[in-house]
Amino acid sequence: MRKTDATVRRETGYIALCVLVGSVLLQAVFCLLGRWHYSVLLGNLLGGTAAVGNFLLMGLTVQKAVSQEEKQAAQTMRLSQSLRTLGLGLILILGVTLPFFSTWTTVIPLFFPRIAVMLRPKFDKKTTTEQSGGDT
Repeated sequence: MRKTDATVRRETGYIALCVLVGSVLLQAVFCLLGRWHYSVLLGNLLGGTAAVGNFLLMGLTVQKAVSQEEKQAAQTMRLSQSLRTLGLGLILILGVTLPFFSTWTTVIPLFFPRIAVMLRPKFDKKTTTEQSGGDT
């Protein structure tokens, strides 16, 4: 087994933190609406874990593909995407069909990594500005 690259660990940690923050906010919304039930928490755990796991697997696949030849790397990435999509589909089926998972809180956390990736440049720009010691 190959050692996980520091970048993969760092970015997965960022995604996990964003999913955690989003999940806490999601739980709070359900509490404020008076709709909280244990299924809301279980659905959120299922969806959040799937979201972070999917991102980690993608990062590990990219790490592996970088060391391969172009044709083999493309094939590795396609296979990974297909298997990860299938896995997320199975998670969604479980979350929707089993009564102890809330459908909404299973589905919504799957979008948190996309939101986190969109927000990342804002955090990087702030960090870069602070490091340079001025406005850019």
